[in-house]
Amino acid sequence: MKYGLLFERFLNPERISMPDFDVDFCYERRQKVIDYVSDKYGHDHVSQIITFGTMSARMVIRDVSRVLDVPYAEADKLAKMIPNELHITIKKALEQNKELANLYETDETVKKVLDIAMGLEGMPRQASTHACGIVITKEPVDTYVPLYVRDGQISTQYIMTTLEELGLLKMDFLGLRTLTVIQDTIDLVKENRGIDVEFDKEMADPKVYKLWQEGKSCGIFQFESQGMTNFMKELKPDCLEDLIAGVSLYRPGPMDQIPRYIRGKQHPGHNEYTHPSLEPILNVTYGCMVYQEQVMQIVRDLAGYSLGRADLVRRAMGKKKLDVMAKEREVFINGQVDENGNVLVAGCVRNGIDAESANKIFDEMAEFAKYAFNKSHAACYAVVAYRTAYLKAYYPAEFMAATLNSFLGNLDKIPQYIDECKSLGIQILKPEINKSNTKFTVESAMGTASKCIERCKRERSK
Repeated sequence: MKYGLLFERFLNPERISMPDFDVDFCYERRQKVIDYVSDKYGHDHVSQIITFGTMSARMVIRDVSRVLDVPYAEADKLAKMIPNELHITIKKALEQNKELANLYETDETVKKVLDIAMGLEGMPRQASTHACGIVITKEPVDTYVPLYVRDGQISTQYIMTTLEELGLLKMDFLGLRTLTVIQDTIDLVKENRGIDVEFDKEMADPKVYKLWQEGKSCGIFQFESQGMTNFMKELKPDCLEDLIAGVSLYRPGPMDQIPRYIRGKQHPGHNEYTHPSLEPILNVTYGCMVYQEQVMQIVRDLAGYSLGRADLVRRAMGKKKLDVMAKEREVFINGQVDENGNVLVAGCVRNGIDAESANKIFDEMAEFAKYAFNKSHAACYAVVAYRTAYLKAYYPAEFMAATLNSFLGNLDKIPQYIDECKSLGIQILKPEINKSNTKFTVESAMGTASKCIERCKRERSK
């Protein structure tokens, strides 16, 4: 309630489709959650979901070349002529690459390969299991859909979208590495210092925000990139609302609002609003329309919509449903009455807002709704980010050890975090047969030699 998070953004009586259930868990314990729901609802009521890998432009060229006995070197050269772009097709590649187009026109083998490949492109190639989707059913799953077994693992034969069309409940159980890092840090602090970590509930500790203000955000969830680091250094965040806005704004589209947000933060009281009635809703983001919840609040507070219908308007704007938006524009401005003259929606004009301002506000909402972010989602991520920053501020050695452990074997990340340890004055020690464990630990807080010996015995027994 404090942060204006609306439950109706998730579920309301006027919503036709089910919402997405995306739940993040510690990635090392994700399987335990799947096992739990299987035990609770019955193993025949819970299934993972199939997904199909499709033939991409490069892949289908290689496959067709293999079948036609085209030498590997020629097939490889042909496949590499396809630009390395997302969603590229062979047809687009022929338009972009003149050399490829020339080969297509002059070489019969190339023409044959590409003609067959274009016919197969985009078709399913192999089946695999959806990375996080789980379906839970009232009756046994095979009552509703056929099943597929691979390596002893059961999944549906229908893909995620088909399951949703059938009305089945799909949940995404995601493994989030950062949650594992947080728990591992808490465990290390308890083991090394005998302290039970308690996060400040208000999430307003100046020492924690100082990390963002000084650009020391390496290892902090969602704020590690150089662009985000620079944004935070300029913004100088000092409250959770700034972190929520940071998560929401640093994306294509909303990034255009970043300078305005920073100006509003640095010069409070100088923000501009299309109409004074917007100030109570947009003052938290300094006049910028950032969140989906703000769009819902505007249509509710200014035009008298129910929150359920407000969410439907927000969805229509986000998906650019022009017919729905044209109808809702009239309702937003002038309201709606039933055949008996009863007011269903008051509209802006009845609430004292002139039609010109109402039209302008609707246009602004329609523009921003394309990019507006779910504030509830951003708030959750901001809390996780704050907790990682809190641990880094107060228990840097344990936090960096846990972070290093989560990227063991990653040759890009490990050097980066070792450099961060050095910048924090944390020394990385060489392996020591009498002290080292299977993962990074904190040497200075491990205590006496007897403690080290006992720890080594425990590791060996594992």
